[in-house]
Amino acid sequence: MKNSQSYLISGANNTIYRPGQKEGHYESYFLRANHPSRPLAFWIRYTIFSPQGSPEKAIGELWAVYFDGETKTNVAVKKEVPFDRCSFSPSALDITIEDAILNDNKFSGGASSHGHNISWDIIYRGEGKPLFLLSPSMYSWRFPKAKSCVPLPLAEFNGMLKVDGREIKIENWVGSQNHNWGSKHTDLYAWGQVAGFDNSPSSFLEVATARLKIGPLWTPTMTPIVLRHKGDEFALNDISQTIFAHGHFIYFDWHFGSENDEVGLSGQIWADRDRFVGLNYYNPPGGNKYCLNTKIASCNLQITYRKGNRKGSSELLTTSNRAAFEILTDSSDHGVAIL
Repeated sequence: MKNSQSYLISGANNTIYRPGQKEGHYESYFLRANHPSRPLAFWIRYTIFSPQGSPEKAIGELWAVYFDGETKTNVAVKKEVPFDRCSFSPSALDITIEDAILNDNKFSGGASSHGHNISWDIIYRGEGKPLFLLSPSMYSWRFPKAKSCVPLPLAEFNGMLKVDGREIKIENWVGSQNHNWGSKHTDLYAWGQVAGFDNSPSSFLEVATARLKIGPLWTPTMTPIVLRHKGDEFALNDISQTIFAHGHFIYFDWHFGSENDEVGLSGQIWADRDRFVGLNYYNPPGGNKYCLNTKIASCNLQITYRKGNRKGSSELLTTSNRAAFEILTDSSDHGVAIL
């Protein structure tokens, strides 16, 4: 990928994978949104998986999860399709996985597994510019092997979900359209996102805490944070900043923070165990990773201003149900059933 921020912005949805490549690869486009006021959310993911050294075994995957914090039930499904029945555009958001589609204003399709079924027919729109969790130069590096961005933050969704035969009308739900890819999943991470806080609906937070394994050794914890708030973007995400930031998570509580000469950010994301689903992700080099996934978590974020007209002041952004929270792990001691 070219080391150019303008190229990143214009090509934020371009597919990185090239059919037939020998290097293992995963690549996902996912859309997620929350009900405006209730603890309800969906997450739908269109994915390429190609194992290391065996491009003939590449597949397309459709994932869908509906989270219901009112009934404390979550429904998750997955469908796998041979890659010759899929198409992913290298120059636009234009995807098909069998009869499911995703483009820059609509997605539709369906999947069934383990006695459950979810189908969807949804349109979406938004005016936010792409957001990059890593500093722009890092997208041209081979390290880290996993990359992610948010081509459309604060998107608005309308349409219909059908979950095990029950129709759920999607009216002005707010979320995002996301893109991630790599030759290997991150060894251990927590990832979070808030697309509109309860007391600041136009603010957007993207954050992660991650450790990478290089041979037998682990890197220090790295915590990049990007916040858009009241017309400003606070990007605490260059490599040295992420190492000196702090981030610590357990099941299912995460504390993080970072500061520079402009701003200090300190936050917590948490949720009860019953708000999570467990997903089995194939890893391109081999083996599996477990993704513990909820889109109805809580978040508090403290902002402390260090310069300008707001120097010395602070704000607390909060949401009770609108935070995305994922943990990727090899461990099975979390008590969440894996799909």
